[in-house]
Amino acid sequence: MSAAMNDDSSLKGMLGIVWRDKWLVIAITTVITLGAVIAALTAPKMYSAKVVVSLATNDQGGSMGGIGALASQFGGIASLAGLGGGASQRAETIAVLESSVLTKRYIDEHELLPILFADRWDATRKTWIADGSAPTPTLWRANEFFKAQVRTVSDNVKSGLVELTITWSDPVLAAQWANDLIKLTNDYLRAKAIDKSERHIEYLKQQAAATDVAPLRTAIYAVLESEIKNSMMARGNDEYALKVIDPASVPEIRSSPKRTLWVSVGVVAGLFLAIAFVFLRRAWSEAS
Repeated sequence: MSAAMNDDSSLKGMLGIVWRDKWLVIAITTVITLGAVIAALTAPKMYSAKVVVSLATNDQGGSMGGIGALASQFGGIASLAGLGGGASQRAETIAVLESSVLTKRYIDEHELLPILFADRWDATRKTWIADGSAPTPTLWRANEFFKAQVRTVSDNVKSGLVELTITWSDPVLAAQWANDLIKLTNDYLRAKAIDKSERHIEYLKQQAAATDVAPLRTAIYAVLESEIKNSMMARGNDEYALKVIDPASVPEIRSSPKRTLWVSVGVVAGLFLAIAFVFLRRAWSEAS
């Protein structure tokens, strides 16, 4: 009973201290809240454009190219031709989508450096603004900035879908970049698959011409036929690696700043800091 009374007394004492300095608490809370309001109103509007894709598969139900099925049926020939299964195709495709090579290529081909670093670019003189404290923007720095603040890739293993999100101040550019990066990834992997198949085809033709063993030639021609089919499928399929389920559209509502949240956090933070200041000031006064 005594402990309860002491706790009650302590709580009443703290409330009394806060109440005596209520105007100070209100003033500090108001200032911090106003700061949050100003920050929320002046922060640049950002928009997020999202494209949803799935990994494309062929009609054999395997990974792209059907290499796995051939390796199991003609293991020796597949091994000779370099057709054996490798790392996860899913992981490879997502890695290419996020790769620095494609990101820097896209930034370079579309001349995005002045857009990504607009505050450092003199549009009138078409040159970078001299600033001794900051290095001149490069493709490397643009790639680092892009992957840290612009592009987000999320892989939902459960649904099998991959989402690419581009967040930028211009909603039109955000949607364009998202769709373009998917297309660039498809084009890159398709070209790579075609080149690989062509090399396999040439190799298999050489092996077929060099052997007189009928069963071996039969196996080689079976693999060769499949490689020719793979090359044809790659050439005629724009969505070779990533099949677009939901393309990115121009967002009409900003993704940030979330002004209501900012103001709410400002109020809570302001109240907490104000009360902490009051108690610290009282403790300092009693100590002196």
